[in-house]
Amino acid sequence: MSNISVVNLQIEHLQETLGIGTAAPRLSWQVASSAASWTQSAYAIALQGTKQQTGKVESSQSVLVDWPFAPLQSRERVGVQVRVWGADGSASDWSEPLTVEAGLLKEKDWHGRFITPTWHEDKSQDNPAPYLRREFDLREGIASARLYITALGVYEAQINGQRVGDHLLAPGWTVYDQRLRYQTFDVTDLLQSGGNAIGAILGDGWYRGRLGFGGGQRNIYGDKLALLAQLEVTYDDGTTEQIVTDLDWQASTGPILASSIYDGERYDARLEMDGWSESGFDGGTWTATSTCAPRSSLSASVSHLDHDFSTLEAPLGPPVRRTEELAPVAITQSPSGKTLVDFGQNLVGWVRLSVEGAAGHTVTLRHAEVLENGELGIRPLRTATATDQYTLRGSGIETYEPRFTFHGFRYVEVENWPGELRPDHLRAIVLHSDMARTGQFECSDPMLNQLHQNVVWGMRGNFLDVPTDCPQRDERMGWTGDIQVFSPTAAFLFDTSGFLQSWLVDLAQEQRKQNGTVPHVVPNILGDGGAAAWGDAATVVPWTLYQRYGDEGILRDQFASMCAWVDFVAARAGESFLWDTGFQFGDWLDPTAPPDQPWQARTDKVIVASAYFAHSADLVAKTAELLNDTTAHSKYAEMAQKAKAAFAAEYVTPNGRMMCDAETAYALAIAFDLLPNKKQRQNAGDRLAKLVLGSGYTIRTGFVGTPLICDALCQTRHYATAYRLLLQQQSPSWLYPITMGATTIWERWDSMLPDGSINPGEMTSFNHYALGAVADWMHRTIGGLAPAAPGYRHIRFAPRPGGKLTHCHTRLQTPYGLAECRWQITDDTLELSVTVPPNATGEVVLPGHAGEPIVVGSGQHTWTVAYQDPDARGPFTVDDFIGDILYQPDGHRLVMETLDKLNAPGFLRFVLPNNKETRLRDGLGAIPNQEEALRLFNEALAKL
Repeated sequence: MSNISVVNLQIEHLQETLGIGTAAPRLSWQVASSAASWTQSAYAIALQGTKQQTGKVESSQSVLVDWPFAPLQSRERVGVQVRVWGADGSASDWSEPLTVEAGLLKEKDWHGRFITPTWHEDKSQDNPAPYLRREFDLREGIASARLYITALGVYEAQINGQRVGDHLLAPGWTVYDQRLRYQTFDVTDLLQSGGNAIGAILGDGWYRGRLGFGGGQRNIYGDKLALLAQLEVTYDDGTTEQIVTDLDWQASTGPILASSIYDGERYDARLEMDGWSESGFDGGTWTATSTCAPRSSLSASVSHLDHDFSTLEAPLGPPVRRTEELAPVAITQSPSGKTLVDFGQNLVGWVRLSVEGAAGHTVTLRHAEVLENGELGIRPLRTATATDQYTLRGSGIETYEPRFTFHGFRYVEVENWPGELRPDHLRAIVLHSDMARTGQFECSDPMLNQLHQNVVWGMRGNFLDVPTDCPQRDERMGWTGDIQVFSPTAAFLFDTSGFLQSWLVDLAQEQRKQNGTVPHVVPNILGDGGAAAWGDAATVVPWTLYQRYGDEGILRDQFASMCAWVDFVAARAGESFLWDTGFQFGDWLDPTAPPDQPWQARTDKVIVASAYFAHSADLVAKTAELLNDTTAHSKYAEMAQKAKAAFAAEYVTPNGRMMCDAETAYALAIAFDLLPNKKQRQNAGDRLAKLVLGSGYTIRTGFVGTPLICDALCQTRHYATAYRLLLQQQSPSWLYPITMGATTIWERWDSMLPDGSINPGEMTSFNHYALGAVADWMHRTIGGLAPAAPGYRHIRFAPRPGGKLTHCHTRLQTPYGLAECRWQITDDTLELSVTVPPNATGEVVLPGHAGEPIVVGSGQHTWTVAYQDPDARGPFTVDDFIGDILYQPDGHRLVMETLDKLNAPGFLRFVLPNNKETRLRDGLGAIPNQEEALRLFNEALAKL
């Protein structure tokens, strides 16, 4: 019996292998082995039940191995097995087979047509959802059946009264005129010999529903909903039969009177058509119930709708699913008498209700993220009504949940509930793209743990088919800047490889329409683009995915897009190599900017733009080198060098001071390696630390500076400053929202003000993941776990404790298996334990111990070493900075009490807190008795 085994076979970045769209999918696997320092020396791949085998291939590669056989044909189904050999002479048995089945890979595989109801609709408003159906007969001996299906709009399919699959809001949101994903379902168990029926409900979704700010736009991609379905049945004798969307289908409307992404769903259960998707359905009840459709029994017809079949493709990432249910934690009455339900967590999804009452009674659910003055806080929703209405049919206990909408909410206002509302009547259903959770973080500080949980929940809510900015208001778009800064955090927390790979394909499609310009949002419904940090998603996100998943293929696929973006910027920078023209967002939402002017950051926009130009050019040069494109590498390496030199010459003094003396300017220069020499770099880091001190360790960075500032501080040896910044609880800070009860990351540092009122700015989301990008620094610096080679083939374990934390445990499911870093401080001892997965290696830096990293192989490794807190210090004195004194929990109180004892001039109570970069001794000159003042202050400060 072998002591090693092959586990977790995967193709490409897919979690599901039915209906794949790749004819030659790459294979990945992991190895389970208890042997220390196990590495793979060879592998073999076989197709189960055939003679097709690779034989023994001498290679250590186990991630994204090229398909070794003939390309799959449409519908072809194979079982893939792998075995491996270790460098230690060990050998595994053949793995359990992974069943892989190709979808429809060619246009000619599709035999149906898109169909749409023939009735007239008012295209300027929400309309009732079409219900489409067809009956058909099947003979005995059904062996298997597949349903290939998609829609222009969103759909839910049913066969013989049973829902097909568990996907929600399918086929999702893509650049529909270029990419329309279809889904493949195994429906064998839903069919029967004899009479059958298939049906589908269509919703407006992103295709033709209202999207955009204010009133937004409708019918962006088309004004008619349509369905494409192809049911293929295989019999025991090998013959096949197809039922496709054609003119034999019938259409009607039903109980869904309106469905809108922003505004919610209206459902009248009295209009339900029991058995509408079953064989033998009573045609007399198949009745259109809206004035926009004819009232006739089984006479509502369909027509063909043209759509380019070359746009059809199988999904690259996971579908949207229900992932969790939450019960109410409280049901209360607002000051105005409204019924409010608190689910205890800001989430994205909808509410399922169970209700009993009279026919025609309508229950209304309004959703919002926060309360203000005890009432539902709906102002941040802007024009999104976020309201679901359910009209009872009056037949006992009725259960309802929406189909074609979603809401961002913690609180629900329930209107007109019949009888007493109990917690068991309602459940919040959490929705998001069903990515596998990969990363975990837990430490000794409960506030940091809650911050991390808020990051996770913010990501869950905003990774709903596309990486959106927010899930609640009249926006919910795939903002490029948000995912650019957050992609490293996202790639740790969840397996985002397929999800973001799919989104990047859309980015490139939209970019081609605009001659290299990356739009602000993808899919692009705004028409604008070409801003630094936002457009740089074209380079940063692919590079991040390569670093975290080791997939050169994503770089290869996106390389033209990456080059096009940098070429676009280079054309605007011209011979100066400084991007100082055109529209820019800059360091968006710098907290020092006025609430209604989020672009008014302290860091000049041209610094942000020129820094990103140099950074993206450098990433493209590195990518070209990986892809062995010597011409491109030479071009972009030279461009990056010139852009860096221009940046330093224009914006940096010889001593490392920035033209804009602001945190984001220094963070960019340090993190993007834009400072020509070590002296400038260290001086810039010192000045950055001084600015953070001067702010009282509160945040003064926006979307651009926030993800970089802690790294910039640590790269210049200001770890204590980074920890103080992270652990600050006064606004603006990462932890201030937690003191206000936040359960997700906010758009603004003060989306809710200390008095409980909502920030007056027009943009005030309470679920916006961008500022949670600091979690990536937490994982790498506190948690101590980072890739030292692409895909974590080599892992760096280098935790740097600080902030008086006493333990931390970080876990990550890498492409090679589980990696862990756990440390704990007890008195003057630190214990560090790391886990390296088989076929990977690690390098370990023991906290507080100089020297070369310790290189280790797979397995668990533990060290116990003497440890002294590198940030430890002696008692505070008058020679300390005022900002450091005031940062301490009792610092402000002790300073003010001592001033009172000295009968100091009253103005010092205001002057001292506003001179945080000054040493306390230097701020006491206005006190007559200096000797007494110094003595009393030193006595007071010794208590800190």
